[in-house]
Amino acid sequence: MRILGIESSCDETAAAVVENGTHLLSNVVASSSSLHTAYGGVVPEIAARSHIEAIMPVINQALDDAKCTIEDIDGIAVTNGAGLGGSLLIGVMTARTLAILHDKPLYDINHVLAHVYASFISQTDIENLKTCQKPTFPMLAVVVSGGHTQLMLFENHFDYRLLGQTQDDAIGEAFDKVAKIIGLPYPGGPNIAKLAESGDPNSFSLPIARMDGYNFSFSGLKTAVLRLAQREAGVNMDFPSMQLAGKLSEAQKANIAASFQAVAIQTIVGKAKKAFDEYSPSCVVLAGGVAANTELRQQLNNALPVDLIYPDIKLCTDNAAMVAALGCFKAENNQHTADPYSLEINPSLSV
Repeated sequence: MRILGIESSCDETAAAVVENGTHLLSNVVASSSSLHTAYGGVVPEIAARSHIEAIMPVINQALDDAKCTIEDIDGIAVTNGAGLGGSLLIGVMTARTLAILHDKPLYDINHVLAHVYASFISQTDIENLKTCQKPTFPMLAVVVSGGHTQLMLFENHFDYRLLGQTQDDAIGEAFDKVAKIIGLPYPGGPNIAKLAESGDPNSFSLPIARMDGYNFSFSGLKTAVLRLAQREAGVNMDFPSMQLAGKLSEAQKANIAASFQAVAIQTIVGKAKKAFDEYSPSCVVLAGGVAANTELRQQLNNALPVDLIYPDIKLCTDNAAMVAALGCFKAENNQHTADPYSLEINPSLSV
């Protein structure tokens, strides 16, 4: 079973071929992130135009790298939500066209679920993959990215429930906004993590949102960092946030980054540990772009009595391998196929 995956939900144009849900045959990603750096975040129109230019070259490269043609593919999987509408549209229309032209079954893929399935790809397929073991059920999934922060409990493939999610900002979004406050470039996650290495995480006291159950909130933490930066800079609350970085020393920036990261991670770890203690899953999977954060991985590993499972960094951020892997499992478990003549995008799709 070979599935071609197509991902275009944000600013990465990606295609990959995965066999049987576990064996990675190719993984190609073309990112337009450098075009968005000047704006401090993704500009939807720029992202969509970039997808138009890159989509077919990326797909052709993925097929070439996998040493196969479109005729050798058993199905096509494409992200149809959640994400940016214009970006999703390019991937979905391309996948629909290919499915019709080559008479291939089409699988619509939920972007959040796909992140979880990145960890099912065999560690023998990627150099230096850090996955400790293959996921088993029941499984607790900790999904942390720029658009999502969720805890999900899987009893089996496609038998899952959402335990909790962010009620405002996702953790990755908070990283991006805090990075902008202290003058770091987009994307904020890796830049804050790097700067935090030279800071003291105990420099400042920042709040953890007290949310019911397994829900999260990062909006208050983001605002607390803004107020902290204003105090450290010696300015009033009406001082433009975009100018704060110029009034902060490098040491202040590093300490703010370290303190923010520590509290953000503590928020995730606390909820994940609570869910593990209540539901006793056989494994815990960390998924999404923020799963690349080394400190988060270490803290979760230290807090849990089982080895944390996570993919290589190149499979944490948006990619098509995770889309193809989920497509394989949908095919193998006789999940419904999408109509290539009518499949629509769903920018606000949830789990």
